[in-house]
Amino acid sequence: MPEEDSPEKLSNEIPKELLDLVQAEDTSLKISRICFENKIEEDEKIKEIAYQAGRVLLGDLPPGKFQEILTEKIKLSSFLARKIAREINESVFYPVKESLATLYKEEITPIEKPPARPLKVPSPPEAAPEKKPETPKKVGTYREPIE
Repeated sequence: MPEEDSPEKLSNEIPKELLDLVQAEDTSLKISRICFENKIEEDEKIKEIAYQAGRVLLGDLPPGKFQEILTEKIKLSSFLARKIAREINESVFYPVKESLATLYKEEITPIEKPPARPLKVPSPPEAAPEKKPETPKKVGTYREPIE
């Protein structure tokens, strides 16, 4: 094993904050929650998403490539990959953006929110203006007062 890839060398380059985050149970819970909320329930896909997020935190995968990996390697739709990448970025990566910026020597920016898919709601049929029934005209009858 070359010296530059030794675990001691890697752990010296990676900020402690990121190492702690990779090992934290809270991190895996956040990623699992994001997956379930986005209807990803297959254990293998959830594990792979968590693995790829760990690669970002350990300096092996630049944050800007995370969404691309979700699309290509895990075979998520581009819409879903963007949504999941944005949510993981917000809840996992963004709180430690300074450490990631130091590790990757680049600024970490949030992923833009994907455009909302328009809901196809049928428009209600236009109601005809309500017509009041015509009242018949009264024919007046003259009556004389009774005395």
